[in-house]
Amino acid sequence: MQNPEQSQDKDRQVEPYFQGYQPYTGPAGGWGALAAVARTIRHEMGLSPRTKALFQMNQPDGFDCPGCAWPDPRHTSSFEFCENGAKAMTWEATPKRATPDFFAQHTVTELWNWSDHDLEDSGRLTHPLRYNSTTDRFEAVSWEDAFTEIAAALHHLADPNQVEFYTSGRTANETAFIYQLLARVYGTNNFPDCSNMCHEPTSVGLPQSIGVGKGTVTLDDFDQADAIFCIGHNPATNHPRMLTSLRNAERRGAKIVVVNPLLEHGLQRFTPPQDPVEMVTLQSTPLASNYFQVKSGGDVALLKGVMKALLAMHHEAIETGQPGILDTHFIAEHTLGFEDLEADLQAISWEQLEQKSGLSRSDMQNFAQIYAQAERAIICYGMGITQHRHGTENVRHLVNLLLLRGNMGKAGAGICPLRGHSNVQGDRTMGITEIPTEAFLQKLDAAFTINSPRAHGHNAIASLKAIIEGKSKAFIGMGGNFATAMPDQDRSYTAFKNLDLTVQIITKLNRTALLSAKNTYILPTLGRTDADIQNGLHQAITVEDSMSMVHASTGRLAPPSEHLRSEIAILTGLARALFPDSPIQWEAMGQDYRLIRDKIAEVFPDFYDFNQRLQQPGGFHLPNAAAQRQWNTASGKANFVISSIDEDNQLDNHLVLNTVRSHDQYNTTVYGYDDRYRGIHGRRDIIFAHHEDLSALGLKEGDKVDVVSYHGKVLPNLTAIAYPIAKGTIAAYFPETNGLLSVEDYDHESGIPAYKSMPITLRAAQ
Repeated sequence: MQNPEQSQDKDRQVEPYFQGYQPYTGPAGGWGALAAVARTIRHEMGLSPRTKALFQMNQPDGFDCPGCAWPDPRHTSSFEFCENGAKAMTWEATPKRATPDFFAQHTVTELWNWSDHDLEDSGRLTHPLRYNSTTDRFEAVSWEDAFTEIAAALHHLADPNQVEFYTSGRTANETAFIYQLLARVYGTNNFPDCSNMCHEPTSVGLPQSIGVGKGTVTLDDFDQADAIFCIGHNPATNHPRMLTSLRNAERRGAKIVVVNPLLEHGLQRFTPPQDPVEMVTLQSTPLASNYFQVKSGGDVALLKGVMKALLAMHHEAIETGQPGILDTHFIAEHTLGFEDLEADLQAISWEQLEQKSGLSRSDMQNFAQIYAQAERAIICYGMGITQHRHGTENVRHLVNLLLLRGNMGKAGAGICPLRGHSNVQGDRTMGITEIPTEAFLQKLDAAFTINSPRAHGHNAIASLKAIIEGKSKAFIGMGGNFATAMPDQDRSYTAFKNLDLTVQIITKLNRTALLSAKNTYILPTLGRTDADIQNGLHQAITVEDSMSMVHASTGRLAPPSEHLRSEIAILTGLARALFPDSPIQWEAMGQDYRLIRDKIAEVFPDFYDFNQRLQQPGGFHLPNAAAQRQWNTASGKANFVISSIDEDNQLDNHLVLNTVRSHDQYNTTVYGYDDRYRGIHGRRDIIFAHHEDLSALGLKEGDKVDVVSYHGKVLPNLTAIAYPIAKGTIAAYFPETNGLLSVEDYDHESGIPAYKSMPITLRAAQ
């Protein structure tokens, strides 16, 4: 276990820092965050009055942050945004414009050589565009012509299952509902979505264990927990508003325990920018009381070690006449499989657990002791848990640990998957899934008098494979940057260009939009911050946060162009062209989103009185059966599920690459080139490694290195930094490292790409 205040820098001779690297010593938040917000506003907005939109973010009558899905508190302050939320807002509300004149000046071949940052920094798209292969340029096209031509191309395909309907998690509930309806009327369940890349192990693993694919906690539970375990996530960068909840918990005496291969500054100390006393006095609150730097891919071994220690503590307590450690009443009444789990834990040796996890037996016993002393515990986890070949197993073992002490379905306790996009959870609720249930399809069919397809469709990996193999012929992207976010870019980029049709419904230019197929369209859409006026009515959309709260979002800014349409208007316009004789009231729903919400309530009973309940400040909470100790599993109980720690034998004797985002980044969107908390400035060509791993290879900090995947792909000429990271683990930025990952490198239970379990080697740059 690493003391959070220590760093391996204290154990070695540090060479003078090279250009672009200076270790960060301040707390998360604080003046550094405020200065970054000021720089962001100055760079993106200047003196524009549009900056006032910051004070509408996450407010009851404002718009939902286009960034993370952390819930809003019941009582909002005068400003309820974080540094990265400000970046997301200003990036969208920028006065910069990518007009038809911009595209007249730049060929697609030229734009392809721009960086991802520069592509999006060209500004908001203003007109619908069609690619002209003769001029190698995008040219303006009317909405009517675009809809007619796209519909004709879709009708020309031999099979509806040749089309991939991708969805980004920024898509609102109403949009997602209309999108899945359009695709199912067309005849397919091909729904790759961004959840397939981030939390699909949650959607698969949690239902197997507790009968629901969502977290069981609310924000109020953080006020009652005795211990909060932060496993595989980095809140200072990816969900900064969570730090306030962690700070408040620590201040009232709760333990904050961190499990992460990297020693992240944002989990060590925090100064809330909204607290004038701490800001003026330069105070900060320590967060992590204990920090366990697990080896990437070693989470199952760590969790098994903790549970093995708990069992030993329990039996020792019983033998000495003391109360047991485990909640045997809960286990007997609410669970199945405990005996199998106990036998599995007794059979495995501490030596195996230490070797796989990279932690000592005493570390795991210390973790168990902290957990045993907490009456109420929450486990929060992110993509450090899910993005592995065994991501679903990781999720189930987190549940196993909670079930042992009855930490499910009681106040101050439960499981908390930390979603990224602000409505990725809502999209799944609305039916964006390739494996819909029969009950859902029957309700959808009854509501619209249709006959939905029953055959299972493609998730993201299956979609990419189908495109590469030439089986899929068209791709429609509702937001996102699919080809760049997915693995095997060498093959996927080429395959996209062989498609018959690509349609990108986006706010800004990105690399996937430049992959010109036989017919290629960019349909620009309104963003979260933009006022959405349909038929004279100011429309609101809704989102579902990580904790199942559904609330309204209403943009207020004037749209960047009179030629933009909302996502819903684009979809309903395409539907009218695609299904001219359809009895579905596409046009009416496109002009009044309340009609969509009425249909949502008809299909999903939990959304009863949707429009009326939406008037409540802060929205309403969707019911969660597992939080009430009702287990919608096949067994009718919560299930302990066991697995082997030998699933990733190919990781043995390799360094393991763990992809990470920088602090100036949101998914594939790169706002800038700084990663403040990790000490990186003005660059992204970095590899983070333990100094002993570098030394063993004859390398040192500052050397140029090549990263070589186990199947021979090479990412060349990165600069090595000796960083406080678990031995055997290295880290580098996403999406630059995605090309090292094969399309076959994924969790075969959930389909998630194994972004955080890539076996690699390092060598001096050649």
